[in-house]
Amino acid sequence: MITITTAVLMGLALTGCTAEPAPEDGRRATTTQTRATTAYPFTLRNCGTDVTYRAAPRKVVTLNQTAAEILIHLGVGDRIAGSGYEIEKPPAAIAAQYGKIPLLSAPGQEIKHEKLLEAQPDFVYGSFAGMFTAEQSGDRRQLHDLGVPTYLTEFDCSFHESVSGADFGMLFEEYRRLGRIMNVPAAGEKLAAEQQAVVQKALRAVKKRNTPLKVMWFYSTYEGTPWAAGPGGLPQHISDLVGVRNVFADAKTKWAEVSWDEVAARNPDVIILADLTRGEPNDTAKEKIDLLKKDPLTRKLAAVRGDRFISVPGSHMDPGYGSASVVPVLVDGLNRLG
Repeated sequence: MITITTAVLMGLALTGCTAEPAPEDGRRATTTQTRATTAYPFTLRNCGTDVTYRAAPRKVVTLNQTAAEILIHLGVGDRIAGSGYEIEKPPAAIAAQYGKIPLLSAPGQEIKHEKLLEAQPDFVYGSFAGMFTAEQSGDRRQLHDLGVPTYLTEFDCSFHESVSGADFGMLFEEYRRLGRIMNVPAAGEKLAAEQQAVVQKALRAVKKRNTPLKVMWFYSTYEGTPWAAGPGGLPQHISDLVGVRNVFADAKTKWAEVSWDEVAARNPDVIILADLTRGEPNDTAKEKIDLLKKDPLTRKLAAVRGDRFISVPGSHMDPGYGSASVVPVLVDGLNRLG
């Protein structure tokens, strides 16, 4: 069985100058001049909302683990006053820094609004629209009215909806924008360049095939129903980059509730497993493999009978620092599978 896991890249010193950040729509940067520091105040249009940042944040609350890890890799982890929605053990390269961040929610749980306010943040950053709600951490307008600016990843302006043009360029632009917000624009530019190099190097090793392999990105199950990656997210973009076909590319959302009948009918050549450690049923890669081998439909699939699995940390299927490292892992796994 081929079960391959990603290795988190070691952070490098963040120095130098950077290009002027993105235009106001935030989707791509146009570099015209260099600036080593941020000029405040400035306004960005983020997920359809104009947000003004008046000074470099000093007490940040990140709503989820992935957001915290990005800020750590930007060199500003010491400014995180609290984080939440921890779903897996932090990578060894940043475990010491991550371990110093107060957790404002139980593992796998979202931060509640009252707990967030107790941390007295001057900036809130999250990766999921579902966290910026009155029932959870507080909606964005509510936080802005309290004088707390926010940033929501452009990959999830509307919860789970497919995003037109979702690609690594969007992720790298998020690094640049966060670098600007945190007054470390050079760090944002450097991180984007480093991760782009990881992707480009991996793509040079792609084995050419006459017929694209069919893959399923298997995230987890909820009440026994499988969830898989659809269009409009990084798994779809990565599939396109490495020349494979996502069998659920026609789903209505970027993460879709599917059925075992559909999985069997679409008969993927390779199954990419999210290795999650939240403690939910069928979260780990091993549990998923056991499930696939026991299910009367999926156990007959060639991918299952042939142990044609590739495993990546579950959080790396969402936009974050680990997303770029999925590409070399996937390319290596696909090349080994022939």
